Amino acid sequence: MAQTLDSVILEMGRRARAAARQLSILSSDTKNSILLRIADVLVAETPAILTANAEDIRLAEQRGLSSAMIDRLRLTEARIASMASGIREVAALPDPVGKVISTATRPNGLEIAKTRTPIGVVGIIYESRPNVTSDAAVLCLKTGNAVILRGGSEAIHSNLAIAAALEKGGRESGLPEYSVQVVPSTDRDAVRLIATMDLYVDVIVPRGGHALIEAVVSQARMPVIKHYHGVCHVYVDAKADVDMAVKIAVNSKVQRPGVCNAMECLLVHTDIAEAFFAAAAPAFREHGVAIRADQQALSHLATLGYEPLTEATEEDWSTEYLDKIMSVKEVSTLTEAVDHIETYGSHHSDSIVTADPVAADRFLAEVDSAAVYWNASTRFTDGGEFGFGAEIGISTDKLHARGPMGLEELTTYKYIIRGNGQIRS
Repeated sequence: MAQTLDSVILEMGRRARAAARQLSILSSDTKNSILLRIADVLVAETPAILTANAEDIRLAEQRGLSSAMIDRLRLTEARIASMASGIREVAALPDPVGKVISTATRPNGLEIAKTRTPIGVVGIIYESRPNVTSDAAVLCLKTGNAVILRGGSEAIHSNLAIAAALEKGGRESGLPEYSVQVVPSTDRDAVRLIATMDLYVDVIVPRGGHALIEAVVSQARMPVIKHYHGVCHVYVDAKADVDMAVKIAVNSKVQRPGVCNAMECLLVHTDIAEAFFAAAAPAFREHGVAIRADQQALSHLATLGYEPLTEATEEDWSTEYLDKIMSVKEVSTLTEAVDHIETYGSHHSDSIVTADPVAADRFLAEVDSAAVYWNASTRFTDGGEFGFGAEIGISTDKLHARGPMGLEELTTYKYIIRGNGQIRS
């Protein structure tokens, strides 16, 4: 008799809880040797993973997915090698589990240590990018957590192939069985079932579009760490170096437009707008970027003959395009720029380009985003770029993780108290 989806997910939860107990007591050396073996097997299984990915690409093209979405989905030998490199980097990082955060000795002699410990079972719901299967799994393993992964239907073949490689490497190196599990079904009801399985799942991490995040948040019975959309801004201040501003804005938009830390909205101070647009328009045109601008920016860009160019709507200011499209607005003050970001942004990553340290300090203090930059591209908001190795994602929450979510964010803490017979009177 075939199992129902409910029973499949429930059994995954039971198995994950049992695996988590075994994982939590593994030594750092043991976990690291497991990860290194997994990295080797992942590379060895490249042909099988690429075959599975080709099927996902074929189906994505058949469904008419955008070029940016297909880029997020596509794997290559180089991308798989990069995934393996990320695993090795994680193995080389310090293990946060067991780290003593603080200690105190009470007047009665009790010694209290606040110590990092695994969370337990982590549920991760994500879309499109199959490399998340590897990144999320190895971060969880390094921190002694079992993980249940539910990827998007568009990447199901790739995700299962990557999971098979992880399982093979783990089996060969002593990883507790069922430490990493990928939901084998594309049924959307799997999201609800994981989100309501608080008996076995300790925290759930959704990565994807607005609809996915809202679905998880509305149904979850356990804490949720949201990895929301990225409506990221670059603000070109009146005192910006024009050449620097062009390089940063172009890199933020086009280096990889289909990711959450790509710039979606460009804000330009009126005092520098003419000079900036004259320098920036050819660069954006060369990359085929479509611009949706307010009336002032529209006037400047139209004079330069920029195409494709349309007037921005109210909806454009809060849209995550994930494509070679951006909104552009002129502002007359730093305050107006900050107000715009706070009104329409997603608290992900925002940057100011300026030679004025006073303006920069104001921007860095007043913009309430997970990552704020001065004279740098928003594309650096990434676990690898921050030195965390791979990442679970970019949290736009404030508790318990914010920004690139690495190893420490996959731990909680407990108090370990040592005494010598004390009783409370």
